[in-house]
Amino acid sequence: MFPAIDPAGPGQRLAENVMHFARVLRGAGLRLGPDRVVDCVKALELADCNRRDDWYWTMSAVFLSKEEQRPIFDQAFRIFWRDPKLLEKMMSALLPKTYGRAAKEREQSQRLSDALFDQKKAEQAREEQKIEIDARLTFSAKEVLQRMDFDTMSAAELAEAKKMLRELRLPLPLIRTRRKVVNEGGKKINLRATLRESLREGGDVIPLVREAPRWIHPPLVVLCDISGSMNPYARMFLHFLHALTNDRDRVSVFVFGTRLTNITRQLRHHDVDVAMARVADAIKDWSGGTRIGWSLREFNWRWGRRVLGQNACLLLVSDGLDREAGEGLAEEMQRLHKSCKQLIWLNPLLRYDKFEARPAGVRAMLPHVDLFLPVHNLKSLIDLARVMSRSPQRRLEKHAWK
Repeated sequence: MFPAIDPAGPGQRLAENVMHFARVLRGAGLRLGPDRVVDCVKALELADCNRRDDWYWTMSAVFLSKEEQRPIFDQAFRIFWRDPKLLEKMMSALLPKTYGRAAKEREQSQRLSDALFDQKKAEQAREEQKIEIDARLTFSAKEVLQRMDFDTMSAAELAEAKKMLRELRLPLPLIRTRRKVVNEGGKKINLRATLRESLREGGDVIPLVREAPRWIHPPLVVLCDISGSMNPYARMFLHFLHALTNDRDRVSVFVFGTRLTNITRQLRHHDVDVAMARVADAIKDWSGGTRIGWSLREFNWRWGRRVLGQNACLLLVSDGLDREAGEGLAEEMQRLHKSCKQLIWLNPLLRYDKFEARPAGVRAMLPHVDLFLPVHNLKSLIDLARVMSRSPQRRLEKHAWK
């Protein structure tokens, strides 16, 4: 049996501060209930912690259920329990409370920062909710933000745009495969499953097991240019790809500048801040030059057969400004076009009405593209989702500059 907590003693302060720390973690996204708080207080009393590490490992053993939650816990523990006389206060069970705004903690995620230092009251939250509802009813502010160029947005507008990107999806049409699944409304009978079911009844009753074709989403492959000219658009598009990767399976994301980098695994982390930090660590050529032909050649050689199967759809996000003046680009684009069901080129330069295909890289890529669309604001991504929801077509969108 765990020792009881004295309501009038220091244990009461211990319980209050542990509960406050658990509230911070819950605000940061961890699923913690009252039972975890009670278990943590009892474990701390039983462990008789005398060092900071003892407190850390005892609390993490109770509060953490997945290893991917540890970065958030580490940041919260370092900030919440920070004090010059930390050991003495821990030994006396008078744990320090957080106050002020730790602006120098650059490594913490934005989600944790909001959970730790949000001083807004319930009345203010309700008032903001009313303002948000009014904005949704008028749609004026939302429409202005949708049509605003990513390159001209302020920090607050970028933050609001990222929230809208998390809700945006690409509804690709389902494709029919050769595999069959059990379906009561199916037209064909699965003989093997039917005989297996008849054995359960001793052969007296033969229930018919029907089957139907299986429908799945086709693979989605993204090749995103991260050169210097694409920097503001690539950063926003990566936030969109993070939401897309965590929403559905069979999504592969590659970025290229002077080299090709596969960031699919990094984007699968549920926390967008942790995912973007891992992407930044994986990319070594961010905001550098552009070698589109060489990057596509590496993709066709190493990854094409792995990810471009079963009617895959490929998104190529680039402005087409190649440092090597389109050398070998036409051949690689032709091979890439033949390997996928549909190739869509998203170019931020199409935001200009007088855009002309003058660069050598653009002229080499255009003949091998099914759709040629802009990607410079939220509205362009919404239009992309609308276009991709239709059946794939082997054609090039007509534009005024043609």
